[in-house]
Amino acid sequence: MESREQAQRLQQLIDESGRIVFFGGAGVSTESGIPDFRSVDGLYHQEWDYPPETILSADFFHANPTEFYRFYRAKLIVSGIKPNVAHKKLAELEAAGKLSAVITQNIDGLHQAAGSKTVWELHGSTLRNTCTKCGMKYDLDYVADMKHANVKGIPVCSKPGCGGIIKPDVVLYGEGLDDETVSQTIKALQSADLLIIGGTSLTVYPAAGFISAYQGEHLVLINRDPTESDGIADLVIHDSIGKVLGQVKVN
Repeated sequence: MESREQAQRLQQLIDESGRIVFFGGAGVSTESGIPDFRSVDGLYHQEWDYPPETILSADFFHANPTEFYRFYRAKLIVSGIKPNVAHKKLAELEAAGKLSAVITQNIDGLHQAAGSKTVWELHGSTLRNTCTKCGMKYDLDYVADMKHANVKGIPVCSKPGCGGIIKPDVVLYGEGLDDETVSQTIKALQSADLLIIGGTSLTVYPAAGFISAYQGEHLVLINRDPTESDGIADLVIHDSIGKVLGQVKVN
């Protein structure tokens, strides 16, 4: 199927649907300039002694918070980022009553920044941070600013008499997903009449496993590269998620 025919078919499916759910991954955010933290280039091992999955694990956070935060600030806190065409189109579809939920594996808050209201963040968010001792909440700027860190570079609670270590509200490797988020994700997928999967290879579990909850008739998969899940979709588009969604007309 040619790209023009694919675009027409996608438009048709969207026009005929009223409970669309979008399930997105890192590819949605990379088009806003956010690098995939899992990518390891030639310079990686000159700066880091551990693979990213090890550093971003619960065990590593508790055992070596200094190195965790050095990596976290360098790789996961990106300043000046803005929603791209894909984020904005999804918010537009929701505002028009076509899209019922966004389910995302990303932790950057860009869907909300674009105007989306119902967003289920499977892996949490860098925008929320919590003191591990007293539970006080902090924003991203607090964690990013080294003036709130101790001599080891670890952000600590400002509450008098506390001084506990602050942990990002992101799901680290070895941690379970939030129960309410899981429940609402499954509920959204079960009630959807069209599922659009974008910017993900569906290889990160348990998140990818939720797709089996979808009971609708049509499934669209948009990703730059082929995935092992292409066979389960009845429309597969190998292209930029922003380019593809940017062509959609909201009626």
